[in-house]
Amino acid sequence: MISLTYRIAQSLSYLYLKIFHGLNIIGLENIPKQGSFILACNHASYIDPPAVGCRVNRNLHYFARDSLFVGPLGFLIKRLNAIPVNRDRMELKTLKNILAVLRNGNPLLVFPEGTRTVNGKFGPAKKGIGLLITKAKCGVIPVRIEGANKILGKGMIIPRLGKKLTIKYGKFIDYSYFEELDKNDLQQKISDLILKKIKNIEI
Repeated sequence: MISLTYRIAQSLSYLYLKIFHGLNIIGLENIPKQGSFILACNHASYIDPPAVGCRVNRNLHYFARDSLFVGPLGFLIKRLNAIPVNRDRMELKTLKNILAVLRNGNPLLVFPEGTRTVNGKFGPAKKGIGLLITKAKCGVIPVRIEGANKILGKGMIIPRLGKKLTIKYGKFIDYSYFEELDKNDLQQKISDLILKKIKNIEI
């Protein structure tokens, strides 16, 4: 069930991005109405998570640095479906929490590059998303976001108003597609393939 807090955050995010950045969204019809999946998106800005999720009519979950889960901020981001993660290592408890989200039929936003990149360019895929997919055996929707680095790129503090933002959701990739890959270093192969799918989305 989507909480009221999350709905309000979605609406405010969409209004801000539409009014000040001319947000253009393509491919929302590719989002399944039920069942778990991973939204896999390139990552260049702190605005990527709210931008990617603001029009997705599902109980989308996100990762957030574990040190943020204290005080009022911690209370708020929990209500916004954030999952605490240690950026240095994947702890067993964290992995179990993530898999529980997916096994309960909820979608999850994951950035294959693992961190924000510089100048909007793609970085290498990390093995993490491949690990999650092999464990949860869920499908993936590749997503490409364009312009976020010009709005609030790495090293920027204040968003640059007027810079345009476009998001395009690709076609759903069923888990069976990954089962056909060579099993040698499978998790990295899956991660690389997903990042390639994101790069191939034309905006």
